[in-house]
Amino acid sequence: MHARRCRFNMELYKLSGRVSGGVCLKCRHFTAGRHCHYCKEGYYRDPTKPITHRKACKACDCHPIGASGKTCNQTSGQCPCKDGVTGITCNRCAKGYQQSRSHIAPCIKIPKISVNQMSADAGDDHGQPDPDANPKEECGKCRAGTKRLNMNKFCKRDYAILGKVMDREIIDDWSRFTMSIQSIYKKAGDSRLRRSGTTHVWVTNRDLACKCPKIKSNKSYLILGKEREGQADGPGPGLMMTQRSIVIEWKDDWHSRMRRFQRRSRQCD
Repeated sequence: MHARRCRFNMELYKLSGRVSGGVCLKCRHFTAGRHCHYCKEGYYRDPTKPITHRKACKACDCHPIGASGKTCNQTSGQCPCKDGVTGITCNRCAKGYQQSRSHIAPCIKIPKISVNQMSADAGDDHGQPDPDANPKEECGKCRAGTKRLNMNKFCKRDYAILGKVMDREIIDDWSRFTMSIQSIYKKAGDSRLRRSGTTHVWVTNRDLACKCPKIKSNKSYLILGKEREGQADGPGPGLMMTQRSIVIEWKDDWHSRMRRFQRRSRQCD
């Protein structure tokens, strides 16, 4: 039997018109109910298996931070997610949201940046936006071409790294990204970059709005640049991304190519 034992209940027997009065006890395989006919709280039904199957009830497995509770929908398995969180177990941020360090609000809205708001008229002492400014004209063309990477571009930069952007924080006119370094293909002798470490990546909000460079949270990028570039005028320690930096969204087939560049780096002047 699916249950260990049953008990006869006279009251239920009378209410059923003297047809049945049995009640199952100690239901197995995370089932519940008078006849062990549904999954107990904290589990949901696998419709591909009969209720008597030992794996008919699956644990909700709601994310301890992303979910607002441990009990999921017993039919779909969907956990109750906090604002800005998605996924059947509430394990990732929804579109338009980014990860935060708060357990109360693990995903927060990505702030929208307007080029007109970030770009001030150079001739205006008050730094007010120019209402007649055209964002496309202000942005212009990115100085570093990122569609093609060759040995010449590799040689002209003093570092080449693969990093995953974790989160973003806006500080005055800058956006500060926290990046986890996954691989280092090139670095200077006095570089502070360390594999399996983290660093801050600084980008002006104006360059970010112009997508020079184009960078988003929870994405991995191949980044080439000069480690000391812009640090004198920068807002804090870390790497300064400028329009001269090469930032390419990572693809797995880039690894072998970067290793070839690494081996040929002795050819650099």
